[in-house]
Amino acid sequence: MNVKLWTAILIIILVTTGCGSKDIEKFEAVNQHGEKISLPGAYEGEYWVADFIFTSCTTVCPPMTGNMARLQQQLKQENMDVPLVSISVDPVNDTQDVLLSFAEKYEPDYNQWDFLTGYTFQEVKEWSIKSFQSPVKKMENSDQVAHGTSFFLIDPEGNIYKTYSGTKAESVNEIIEDIKKRKE
Repeated sequence: MNVKLWTAILIIILVTTGCGSKDIEKFEAVNQHGEKISLPGAYEGEYWVADFIFTSCTTVCPPMTGNMARLQQQLKQENMDVPLVSISVDPVNDTQDVLLSFAEKYEPDYNQWDFLTGYTFQEVKEWSIKSFQSPVKKMENSDQVAHGTSFFLIDPEGNIYKTYSGTKAESVNEIIEDIKKRKE
């Protein structure tokens, strides 16, 4: 095949897959305090940042949650009220009490940061793929769950504006700058 044909095919694929700015489908959950949260509706009209974690994760979740805590601190320093949402990919084990205990290590301000559960594994798996194009899979013979490590900046219309590496501390500054640019 020639280069022009491959280029045309790639453009068609990018356009039809939404190129990263896909609408977030409706999703029902409860936060660490048992309050019902409907996504994206709870944050309609504002920017918000989401990630996928689970409390017994032994690899990427601790640094991701640490970076989300840094993001929360920096947002407060910048006087920016941007909701943060950490979505459990292990809802069977991550009950409200377990999420609350896990979260406390990161000293969150719960007025700004929700830790979500209250759905089935299958529901969060499908939602993660459909809305974020981020696969989730239970690992065989393990209590671990494979999941994406991105932070997602969602715009006021419920579209993913941009993704960032949730494991890299420098992503915090990028998110802050992108929000500032978009709000101007």
